[in-house]
Amino acid sequence: MMSAVPSIYFIGAGPGDVSLLTVKAYGIMRRADLILYADSLVHPSIRSLAKPGAVIKESSGLTLEEIIVLMVDAARAGKLVARVQSGDPSLFGAIAEQIKQVEAAGLSYEIVPGVSSAFAAAARLGVELTVPGKTQTVILSRCSGRTPVPAKERLRELARHQATMVLFLSISRIQQVVRELRAAGYSENTPMAVVSRVTWEGEQILRGSLRSVVEQVRAARLTRQALILVGPALAAHVGADGIEPRSKLYDAGFHHLFRPRCADQSGTPPQKVRTS
Repeated sequence: MMSAVPSIYFIGAGPGDVSLLTVKAYGIMRRADLILYADSLVHPSIRSLAKPGAVIKESSGLTLEEIIVLMVDAARAGKLVARVQSGDPSLFGAIAEQIKQVEAAGLSYEIVPGVSSAFAAAARLGVELTVPGKTQTVILSRCSGRTPVPAKERLRELARHQATMVLFLSISRIQQVVRELRAAGYSENTPMAVVSRVTWEGEQILRGSLRSVVEQVRAARLTRQALILVGPALAAHVGADGIEPRSKLYDAGFHHLFRPRCADQSGTPPQKVRTS
């Protein structure tokens, strides 16, 4: 809600490394009177940004109703509230239910985006998730478990697209994930990666395939705070034909708005011609 000066900010804290906060998020954190953060997922170093006298509370042991009371009471007292979520608040951040209650209280809010662990993991792996000729789609989802997913969004249904997939909150069900991927037609050699606690101390990166990933996860004893990535883009720096995939954007033979006269096939840029 942007119609009034916000009194409550839902802030994306990023994957863990506090230096990955946006400049805007950093500034709000430094000014906040109440910092309410998801301590089970947000790195504790976030506390170091609080100004002297700020109230800092952990939310992992609180109910929705208790969280709302803290935020609403502080905002109505004229205080600035920073509700700090892990990664980006719009992905599995459980903010929709909080926003509904904030609006019902007649208070203004703003969402400040953060770096998702999905993109931090891709950075750590050194990969592009959308590789020309391989896939141009990224599916962010989770495996059905204690929290169900809609039937039409079952993992095997999504996996039929053979796009890049990033699965949150699913590492404890890695066997189920692999079964669903196989059912969708993924081959045993499909590249997979698991990134645990990305940018935290103790970060772990596993690289493997559909065939090997279950044993790798078991050996590493990963049960939480880990992302699963799957798809041909994870190993697409060079294709099976030995040719490096290239985008059209920088192709010398591809015309576009900012390069209307492109280079010839030799890669030599055309010479400018005087018209006067």
